[in-house]
Amino acid sequence: MLRVVPRALRLPRPWRPFGARGCASDGAAGSPEIQVRALAGPDQGISEILMNRPRARNALGNVLVSELLDALARLREERQVRVLIFRSGVKGVFCAGADLKEREQMSEAEVGVFVQRLRGLMDDIASSAVMGLIETTRGLLPGAGGTQRLPRCLGVALAKELIFTGRRLSGEQAHSLGLVNHAVAQNEEGDAAYHRARELAREILPQAPIAVQLGKVAIDRGIEVDITSGMAIEGICYAQNIPTRDRLEGMAAFREKRPPRFVGE
Repeated sequence: MLRVVPRALRLPRPWRPFGARGCASDGAAGSPEIQVRALAGPDQGISEILMNRPRARNALGNVLVSELLDALARLREERQVRVLIFRSGVKGVFCAGADLKEREQMSEAEVGVFVQRLRGLMDDIASSAVMGLIETTRGLLPGAGGTQRLPRCLGVALAKELIFTGRRLSGEQAHSLGLVNHAVAQNEEGDAAYHRARELAREILPQAPIAVQLGKVAIDRGIEVDITSGMAIEGICYAQNIPTRDRLEGMAAFREKRPPRFVGE
């Protein structure tokens, strides 16, 4: 996933809430912690997920995780969605990591179940391992994949240093280390990172959706294995793309010197 360092954001309308699954929330009564908006006009095909749990700084508690998993499951079935942007509705915060206050009230069995759900969520959104750096300052081992993702991003030595020290990083530091793709100067409205993310989304939007999807699969699965196996995975993904209408459209558009019109088939 392309990552832009998030900062404070204003909340556009309308947002569409996703219901929680019977968990207590720290927000206002009936207020969803996850909201979804599909953009229109030239940005049609881009959807946004808003995290809005202000009193807990968007910490990943039961309600937020449940609503986010629900939102991702539904969006996965919507073929018109080609790019997804994660946003924060809490000024100055993206996500504070796991909700340790809530976790303190859980039994050992409940913690195990919650961490498994959190790992699945992190896999879904391909999150960076920065959350793990915060957990070590609270006496916890990163449990949502931080010990595995961070070494793959930064190498073993630097990952150990960051996890063992629990060091917090600024956006500029995260960018210099390669943890995020972009760090942007803040604007007066406090939504500079969102605008950069939206620019990236607009670059991805006109590309062939099946090719983008298969490219993501090839990268995500290939990074987990040796280069020979990775090349085999790429070959499988490439073969799946050959019979698509979009590939033929791309070739025709190149030949006719016109923009392609991809349909996702």
